[in-house]
This record gives sequence, structure tokens and C-alpha cells, in this order.
Amino acid sequence: MSDVKERNNLTIDQSVLWPAIIVILAVVSPLMIYPDAGKIAISNVLSWTTSTFGWLYLLAGIGSFFVMCWLAFGPIGRIKLGGPDDVPEFKKVSWIVMLFCAGIGISICNWAFVEPLYFLSGPPMGLEVGTSIAAEWAAMYPMFHWGVVPWALYLMPALPIAYALYVRKVHVLRMSEACRGVLGDAVDGPVGKLIDIIVIFSITGGVGTSLGLSVPLVSELFQAIFGVGDSFLLQMSILAAWTGMIAWSVYNGLNKGIQTLSNINAVLGFLILFFVLIAGPTIFLLNLWSNSFGLLLDNFFRISFWTDPIKHGGFPESWTIFYWAWWVAYAPMMGLFVARISRGRTIKELIVNGVVWGSVGCWAFFAIWGGYALDLQMSGALDLQAILSKSGTPATVVAILKTLPLSGLVLPAFTLLCFVFLATTVDSSAYMLAAVCTKEISGYQEPARWNRILWTLMLAFVGVGLLSVGGLEAVQISTVLVALPMIPVLVIMLVSLLRWVRQDFGAELSSPVISGIMRHGQVVPVRPQPSAATERLAVSN
Repeated sequence: MSDVKERNNLTIDQSVLWPAIIVILAVVSPLMIYPDAGKIAISNVLSWTTSTFGWLYLLAGIGSFFVMCWLAFGPIGRIKLGGPDDVPEFKKVSWIVMLFCAGIGISICNWAFVEPLYFLSGPPMGLEVGTSIAAEWAAMYPMFHWGVVPWALYLMPALPIAYALYVRKVHVLRMSEACRGVLGDAVDGPVGKLIDIIVIFSITGGVGTSLGLSVPLVSELFQAIFGVGDSFLLQMSILAAWTGMIAWSVYNGLNKGIQTLSNINAVLGFLILFFVLIAGPTIFLLNLWSNSFGLLLDNFFRISFWTDPIKHGGFPESWTIFYWAWWVAYAPMMGLFVARISRGRTIKELIVNGVVWGSVGCWAFFAIWGGYALDLQMSGALDLQAILSKSGTPATVVAILKTLPLSGLVLPAFTLLCFVFLATTVDSSAYMLAAVCTKEISGYQEPARWNRILWTLMLAFVGVGLLSVGGLEAVQISTVLVALPMIPVLVIMLVSLLRWVRQDFGAELSSPVISGIMRHGQVVPVRPQPSAATERLAVSN
């Protein structure tokens, strides 16, 4: 009887699923039918959005960072996301790895090698192209774009969602539910449905685009390894293999599937990073990283607010504002996923580990891979900027990998890393899409397996459609535009969290660690029981 009840509770919420699918088709279909016109129209909208609301994206980014610091090191940071007897579901290392792999994915394989090259040819702050100072800023800026601000944006929705799941014990895994502290019962009506539809569209568009953008990179790697020509059949075969891996992962759930792939990903990524560090110019890479970190500390606040209002060189709009919007667009998926895997941890633990280790992980990739690419360019060993300008990112990445010792082994290993990196992002996304479309689900349950597989196939379908018509850039841009309405939603979620904390705990915020138990629809604060050592200390005093 309990199995029947659980199956009923894990059924799809049709009022969320079908409107979301209709919105996705309504946006994607015209781009598939008229890709060229769609690209032009959406590019114009993007240009207007970034130039008009660039200041808002920048304020959202730095504001999120300040909020995370305040929450982590203030009394709210002591709140435990769960009851007094709840223990973390995952070991700490696996938890951090899952968090990192879901948030970054294959994007770092695309950008870690080439982003510094873009900055070298188009440096910020009016620096002269190709100079030594431009190279130093080119090495530093990715640490800013992939550092503490993006991870703070990622965690903004995670905290109220986790609080609703594990402190208030709600049975819905949706961002709209985390807005209830402000919107009240309105989240049960059209307003709540609209928020959830925006979230589903954001996740589907962003991850579907990542699938489409990643296939050309792996296709280029396959061509280099096996000497085959590029073709639509090759790309479809790669996408099919990816879909199979992702389907296996989401079918086996968080513990056996997603956690396993994330752990494999971490080991493989570390090995390739270490190999490039040792095989490359080790001392140069370490010196460049140290210099970049100091340059970032010196200029963090300047570049966090820089809009280039006089010269209008276009750098903030093309890079920083675009990135901040991109992180906001991905924040719903990350918020839902991080909340789901963080039961039993305090708010401070979640923030500190997420921001610190997420940033350090990204910095390692850019310091080693990006530094290696800059060394090749600046030393004259290989004109990577010419390759990038002529042949694009995939060809440039392959050219860099071929310069390494044992490139015959490095290329297959990097290809496998790309496969697993993307799989860890997509399987997390499919898992959360299935949860959002489930009528009732607690933080202790997983969505139905067929529901997870359905969203895996849906994401693959979006990837196939985009690859077949070449509408990748337009859909990527449209996903970024979703970030604009997400900013006020994040603010509402933050205010909702603060209201709940004040209602539920009040004066109890002075406790070292705070948790609560739901009784009769109310959160009852529970102070931690003193250990025997603490009691002995109290008696001796």
C-alpha cells in the first residue's frame, strides 16, 4: 500500500509539465525554422538588454557575494538544514565533487584553454593588444569570471530551497515553493506556475545548448584521434553515446549514478591537470597563478562594478555581464540540485565549501590549462590566436593538446573527460527537471525513474534539433535573457528565507548550531544536546 502511495505522490504535475513544454517549443521552433532571422533578432535583444541592464547584472553578482558572506558568518549560518538527527547524505568530498561537476560541466573544457587567448587579443581596461600586461590580465580575468561571484549566484536559490525542504519539510522541490515566505498562497496559482515554467525553460535551454555546443568539440577530438571526417552522423553518434551514459546515471539516481560519475570525473580531471602542470612550464604556471591571484585581489571591486561608461569598448557587455547573466540563468538548476544533496549540513558549511572549493576548482583549470595556452602563444611556440580566429574553439583546443607529450594518450583521456563532465551536468539537470514536474516529493525521495529518463531524452531531443539547424547561438542567447526575470525571483527567495528564519527561530539564533522539528505545521527550534565533555567543562567552571 505504501508503494502505491509513493508512486501516486511521484506522478507528474501536468499543470507544470505541459505549459513548460509549450513554452520551450514556442521559443525553439521559430529559431529552428528561421535560424538566421532568429539569431539577428535575439542578438539585437541581447545587445539592448546588456547595455540597458548591465548595471543590474553586476549589482546582482556582487550583491550575491556580500549576502553569502553575511549569511555564512552571521547567526543564520549556524542553522542546520535538517532536524537534529539528520546527518549528511553524502561524504564531504563526494558532496563537493557533485556540487562542482554539476555547476561547471564541460564548459570549462571549452573555455579553460581559450578564454585567456580571447582576452589577449581583446584586453579590458584599454590595454594594448598582445602586450605583457595584457597577458597578465588575460590570465587573471577568467579567475574573476569563474570565481567567488558565480558560486555566490549559484547558492542564492539553494539556501531557501534547502531550508524549505529540510527545515520546513515541504513536499515540493520547486523554486516557487521557496518564494512562499513572501508570495504566500500565490505560489499555488498562476504566479507560482509562471516561476516554475521560467525555471524549466532556463534549465532546458541552457543544458540543451551545452549539449549542442559540446558535440562539435568532441567531434573535433574524434577526428583527431581516429582520422575521420566531420559529419552529422558522427555528431549524432556522439550525442547518442552521451545520452546513453546520462540515462544510465539518472536511472541509478543520486548515490549510484550521479555520485559515481562525479567521482570519476574528479579523478580524471585531476590527473589531466596534474599532467599538464608537470609536462608544461611548471614554474611559469605557478608564477602566473600567483600573479593572477594578486591582480584579482587588487582589482576585485573595480572590475565587479566596471561598465566602461565613457569609452564603450564593449568588454563588460561581451564578457562580464554576459557571464553574470549566464550564471543567473543556470542558478535555478544549481539551486535545486545543491539543495537536494545538502541535507544535514549547516548554512555556513554549504556556503563556505560551495564558494571556496567551487572557485578553487575553476581557478586550477584556468591557471594550468589557460596558463599553458598563454605560454604557447607568448613564447611563439604556436600561433593559437590565428587558429582560434580561423578555425574556432574546438580546433584550438585540439591544437593545444597535440603539443603535449604523449598526446596520443592525452587526446582520448581528454575526450573521456568531456563525456563525463557534460554527463554530470545533464544528469543533474534531468534529475531536477523530473523533481520540479513531480506533484509531491520530499528531500528524502527521488523522482520516478521513468520521469528522469523522460527529461534525459527531452534534453537530447533539444540538442539534436539545435545541431540539425545550427541555431545554437540564438538559443544560448535566449537562455541568458531568462536571467533578467530571474533576478527579482532570487531577491524574493532571499527575503522569504529571512522571514522564515525570523518566524521559526527568533532568539534561538544565539545557539552554536540550530535545527528544528516540524510539529503541527510549525518549526520547533531544537538546541543541540551538550556532549559529556561540554557538561564536564561547565561543571569545572
